Formats: sequence, structure tokens, C-alpha cells
Amino acid sequence: MLFDIFSNPNALIACLLAIPGVLLALSVHECAHGWVSYKLGDPTARNLGRLTLNPLKHIDILGLICMVLLRFGWAKPVPVNARYYKKPRRDMALVAAAGPVSNLIMCIIGMLLLYLSYLIYSLTAAEPVAFSSLWAAASYNWPEVMGTEVLSAKLMYLLFVFLWQFSILNVSLAVFNLLPIPPLDGSRIAYIFLPSKWYFGIMRYERYIVLALFVLLWLGAFSNVLSSISGWLLSGINWLIRLLPFFRFT
Repeated sequence: MLFDIFSNPNALIACLLAIPGVLLALSVHECAHGWVSYKLGDPTARNLGRLTLNPLKHIDILGLICMVLLRFGWAKPVPVNARYYKKPRRDMALVAAAGPVSNLIMCIIGMLLLYLSYLIYSLTAAEPVAFSSLWAAASYNWPEVMGTEVLSAKLMYLLFVFLWQFSILNVSLAVFNLLPIPPLDGSRIAYIFLPSKWYFGIMRYERYIVLALFVLLWLGAFSNVLSSISGWLLSGINWLIRLLPFFRFT
């Protein structure tokens, strides 16, 4: 998408429609961390006003740009204090897992809304555009439907793009954060499985690992693997939704 937006106006539309979805995805992710930590006895996030979906409290500008253009990004980490936890190792892993899990839930909601919106559209439009055409147009930026004079078809295409972008961004954010690399959530989850000596030994070099992670992201070292895993997950969610008889569109 990073290079397509300069030559493909449809990719630019997809990029612009992705922005509100990114703001919501990142805000839900960070708020989920803070909420689970609060439920486990840690008031830090609440006291700092981070138990909110207000994106201004969570957004990191560079992470937002990377999320829109590369589909992998970050927000300002919600501060937590493991001293409040009864079982620090377990509870830290639960807090870390809350972010990716919340994004997977948001992905499922986005896909359900996509199918539900098409169901309503197909029942109300005189000559609805085929689901497969809208799906291909939204997924691959081939909006043949934008050439039609029917306003409902154009609006449906834009809604498809928004919900598709919202879904793939959420699943991508979940997959990216599950990498067992500091400071990502996966490294906190790995704390449960690694001996404390090893874990804290690795964390001593977190600032250097972060720099290396940024360089690798910029070079696209993870892009193919993360995109493939995200695609498989999204396909699995799509397959499950299509098991419902009223969502078996062609």
C-alpha cells in the first residue's frame, strides 16, 4: 500500500478509510491492556486516564503512520505495575494477551458487520452488485462498481473497503504484537514460559532490540510472514462466518 497510493487513487481511498479503523484498533488494544490490569488490582492505567477509547490518549504518530501504510504499528504503551498483581508472571501474561485478543474480537465484529451490511443491501437494492465483486474490489482495490451510476453500489463499495481495512488491520495488529520480541506483547507472554533469569537477561537489551525491530520493519523483514499469518487468520474467520446459512453470498 505504501507505494500504491502514489499511483493508484483507489489505494489512496483505502488508505484514508483505514485511518479511523486504525485509531479505534489501537485505542481498543491499549485500553484492553489497562482494563485487564485494573481488574487484576493495578490502578496505574486508570489513574493516568488510559482506560478510555479516546485515541488522543493512546496514539503514537509514528506507530499510526506505520499502521496505516504497513499494517503493522503500535501506540503509546499503557503503563502497568506488576507489584499489584497476586501472581505477577501469570497476570503480566494475561495483561499482555488482552491487547491481541481484543483486536481479534474487533476483527470478527468487522467481518460480521461486512456480511450483515451486504445482507441488508441485497434485500433492499433493486439490482445489487454481487458479493464476490464487492469483495474483490475491496480486497484488491479494483472498484469496477465505482463506474456504475447506482449510488447504493458506490456506497456499498466504500463500506466494504472500510470494514475490510478495519478487519485486516485488527488481525494484523494482533499477529504483530504476538511476536515474542521486546517490547511487543508476545515477549510478555513468553515470560510465563522462560526462566526468570533468561527473561530479565533479554529485557536488559530491550532498547537495542527495539531499534533493531524498527530497522527490520522498515526493511520489510517480517512483512511476508506476518501478512501470510494474518491472511490465514482472516480466511479462517471468513470461513466460519460463511457457515451461517444467511451469509452464504456469491
